[in-house]
Formats: sequence, C-alpha cells, structure tokens
Amino acid sequence: MGFSKEEISKSRRFWSSLWRGIKTVFVLFTMFVSFLLVSAPIFLAVADALLPSALLHRLSAPANLSSHLTNYDFRHSLIDIPLISIVRSAVILCVYGLCDGPKLSRGPYLMITMICSVSSLIYVSLKAAFVFGEPANGDGGGSYFKAAEVALFLCSSVLAIGHIVVAYRTSCRERRKLLVFKIDIEAVSACKNVYPRYQKILQQERLK
Repeated sequence: MGFSKEEISKSRRFWSSLWRGIKTVFVLFTMFVSFLLVSAPIFLAVADALLPSALLHRLSAPANLSSHLTNYDFRHSLIDIPLISIVRSAVILCVYGLCDGPKLSRGPYLMITMICSVSSLIYVSLKAAFVFGEPANGDGGGSYFKAAEVALFLCSSVLAIGHIVVAYRTSCRERRKLLVFKIDIEAVSACKNVYPRYQKILQQERLK
C-alpha cells in the first residue's frame, strides 16, 4: 500500500523541521561552549573565591573572620586556605581585566597567573604536610581525616592548576588571533602595493 502525496509531504516537513531544530540546538550549544571558553578566566576566578570559603564554612563551626584570625595556628587553622584563594583570584582577575590582546598573548597575564598559582600551590602543599602529618584519634583510636578538609585542600590545588591551564589556553588563543590579524594586514598591504602597479600595466597596454 503506497503513501499518498499528502502523507509524503507531511513526512518531509516533519523531518525538515526536526533537522532545523537539531541544527539550531547545535549552534546554540556551540555558542554557549564558546562563551564559556572565552569567559573561563572570569568564571574560574569566581569559583576560586567562593568554593573554598563554602567548604570551610561547612567544615568549621559558625564564627566570624576575626575569631578565626585571633585563634590562628598554622598547623591546625584552615582560614588561610580560602583567603589565599580569594587573593589569588582577585589578583588574576584584575590582571586579566587590565590586559589587552598583546598582553594576554605573551605579557604579564600568563606570568602573574603562574607566579600566583605556583606560590599558592607550594603554600597549600606545605600546610597539608603539617595538617595531615598529625593524625587525629577517632572513635576506634585510629587516624582519620575529615573529608571536608581533604576536599578543601584538593579544591584549592585543582583551582590553582586550573588557573595555569586557562591562562595558557587564553595566551595561545590570543597569539593565534594576533597571527591572523598580522596576516590580514600583510595581505592588505600587499594588495595596496600590487594594485597600482597592475593599473599602470593596464594603462600601458591600452596605450599600445
């Protein structure tokens, strides 16, 4: 039993609409991913400022900043981990906002990001050796560490490495943009130099 022309037309319209919808979703998804990649330094800086503070708030009893600083002990206090993350993200975000294309490609942005991230990684690693070097006694007499403490140190370390990766990718992207821009300028300059010569040759040929 064959299909009527009306049914075939409806089927074609359905598949055409479905295909247009798929292409629209794909374009929107691509634009969203591109937006995330371009804005990655900003999103990462915001996450770096918020996540360690949220983990510390969950880990410790409710207390203000002054009490944490008053009772600060390098071997036991964890208030310095989110503070380092906030300072690190603020410095990197300010440098990113002040830099333009050439400075983002091979200027102070990548260098300052690497200095801040590596120095904070060294500090966090040194502090982790002190904090986790003295095991606490649990109910069974064995050593245990709170999962939130481990998550706090891991979060700060991963975000520091993430800053380096994002800064490197941003630097590579800006270098590619500058290279394409340089090629375009050279092509336009070459065309400007060649076009008058070509016009002169045409005029000479017409005079002959």
